[in-house]
Amino acid sequence: MTQELTDLRHSILQGRYADALAIVDELEGMSKKAILRQIKSFLKILLIHLIKNQIEQRLTNSWVASIRNSIREIQEVNLKENKTSYYVNQDEWVNLIEEEVIEDAIADASLEVMNGKYSQFQLADVINRSEIIENALKFLTLTYAYSAKQLPAIMANTLTQLPGGEDWKAGRW
Repeated sequence: MTQELTDLRHSILQGRYADALAIVDELEGMSKKAILRQIKSFLKILLIHLIKNQIEQRLTNSWVASIRNSIREIQEVNLKENKTSYYVNQDEWVNLIEEEVIEDAIADASLEVMNGKYSQFQLADVINRSEIIENALKFLTLTYAYSAKQLPAIMANTLTQLPGGEDWKAGRW
């Protein structure tokens, strides 16, 4: 990116505005890619913990913290600077999950679910993908409907709806 900024400066100083605009477009593209990479990383963490929750039918404080942190980070990173639009719109999550994230989440979750009991292939066969995606969408939808201040309390209530959620709420994890 440093080279692009240097080129941008030189283009402006030399009055080559078309070149400068091309560099600005390139920088915008690089920025969006970095943001999407960050969103996908947090989305993968969310999915890993939802997979663990589904298979183990329990919810731990650690998993709750990971889910909560992932959703809060996605909310923050996904909102564009103008505070009125998003990098990933609500109707784009299913495609992003199915096309780009879930397979990596399954592979990584296989190392953790029941202490590595399943290979990634076995885990892929036993999970209910549609249920995991549905649960992920419940949390992701909250990021559009609630402010950063409201989100933790709403997430806590949503977490109680997961398998083992009532036990977690009662402190019996």
